Amino acid sequence: MPAKRGARSGVRAVLVVLICAFVALLLSVDDVYQGLQRALSAAEPLIAGHPYLGPVAFVLLAAVSAILAFFSSALLLPAAVFTWGNSVTLGLLWLGWLLGGICTYALGRGLRRPRLKTSRTSSQFDFYRQRVPGEATFALVLLLCLALPSEVPGYLCGYLGVRLRTYFLALALAELPYAVGAVLLGDGVVNRNIGWVVAFGLIGAALSLLALRVLHERLDRQS
Repeated sequence: MPAKRGARSGVRAVLVVLICAFVALLLSVDDVYQGLQRALSAAEPLIAGHPYLGPVAFVLLAAVSAILAFFSSALLLPAAVFTWGNSVTLGLLWLGWLLGGICTYALGRGLRRPRLKTSRTSSQFDFYRQRVPGEATFALVLLLCLALPSEVPGYLCGYLGVRLRTYFLALALAELPYAVGAVLLGDGVVNRNIGWVVAFGLIGAALSLLALRVLHERLDRQS
């Protein structure tokens, strides 16, 4: 079972690298990049024209991306970077991911109710639920947040009754490097830094795989 989960994570990491490589290939085509710049220039006044609604909508979409595995706010990053710059986009993205993590934690607490037994939860959630101890340390929670898809640690920590303070601090630390990488990736798309696009894809994939390996080794030692 651990080997199967590692293989799935490896496929996901390879997919991320391939997507980044494909984006880099598209950016190398002048017509595609010029079309992107026209689209960003057209979107900028629409976003800037809503100084409050725009950031709120971006934060909420980032939160949804942290709750639902199939939803991603990555497509919005180039427009956000183009309009607000790297620093503001980083703060909004990080805030959205933290809000999404708190929501998944609350939903995980709800799964503890008897009538909501985990018959409808994912196999990945059940796999780690059976192996993570109830008294999870901060270091272990941090590993979970670094290694697993963003929605899984929140559900898991909420269900296991991990302290909200412990989970939130681990989540904040774990999401920060991914948020920085995502924003720099968006900046690479906007400014046609093709090498950075590929590099950040490789770094993100390597970081997640390394964290997953360390997590499984630690869980194997505890079992």
